Amino acid sequence: MTDNTKRVGRWYFGGIASAMAACCTHPLDLLKVHLQTQQLEKVKATTLVVRILKTDGVLGLYNGLSASICRQLTYSMTRFAMYETVKKNLTQDGGTMPFYQKVLTAAVSGATGGLVGTPADLVNVRMQNDVKLPPDQRRNYKHAFDGLWKVYRNEGVPQLFGGATMASSRAVLVTVGQLAGYDQIKQLMMLTGVFEDNIVLHLTCSTLAGCLATLLTQPLDVMKTRMMNAKPGTYAGVSACAMDIAKNGPIGFFKGFIPAFVRLGPHTVFTFIFFEQLRLNFGDFKEDLAKKE
Repeated sequence: MTDNTKRVGRWYFGGIASAMAACCTHPLDLLKVHLQTQQLEKVKATTLVVRILKTDGVLGLYNGLSASICRQLTYSMTRFAMYETVKKNLTQDGGTMPFYQKVLTAAVSGATGGLVGTPADLVNVRMQNDVKLPPDQRRNYKHAFDGLWKVYRNEGVPQLFGGATMASSRAVLVTVGQLAGYDQIKQLMMLTGVFEDNIVLHLTCSTLAGCLATLLTQPLDVMKTRMMNAKPGTYAGVSACAMDIAKNGPIGFFKGFIPAFVRLGPHTVFTFIFFEQLRLNFGDFKEDLAKKE
């Protein structure tokens, strides 16, 4: 009988799993963006949900879903592909990567993925924020590609990568928390002999990895969202954005923390459960990879 636990993930599994997870958690991501882009008006999460449902109906909670999927197929596809490829090459002899190698690989993969995914991330934030704006102030992007084209045509290529530094910095932290954290936690839990490579282990490890990623990324996530949603010229740079947020005190950097945790936690869990199921059912066997070498 074939031992599926010996399978390893293919380079594109992470992007597919992340896109599937985005479909499950998009309303939470939309709520997080709304809370982070608030300025003068302070509205509770429950009030925002009621307002969206009254104004745009249930579909309003999925505004910008196409951009969210596009982002995962660029950002997450890149970071997972790089991380899994390096991991596969360094563990062909059956060994494991030291923790520092996992962190370094995740950091480089995250930075690259953050840069590649910035245009889709920009459109994603704008489409989600459109729901709370008055109809005459909305950008009204029809879908992700329409948004990308309009930003390119009206604002130029530089604006497509507006906030790229912040996005890449955030991606480094979230990828270290998610990928390196997940791998290390899974490795340590497997060594106890109590856990098997099954959905219970995947659920436990992904939940802990989601907690770690949220803790590392929240301050940068708030600044990234604020910069991407701002009109051109609003902020001279990251420091200017940070100073503006700091006017509300340290708590300003953690605005929307609970929705961010509620969103990133389930997103991380869904991503790794989908990823592990893809690996266990469709992944390459380690022995086959060794023969190819």
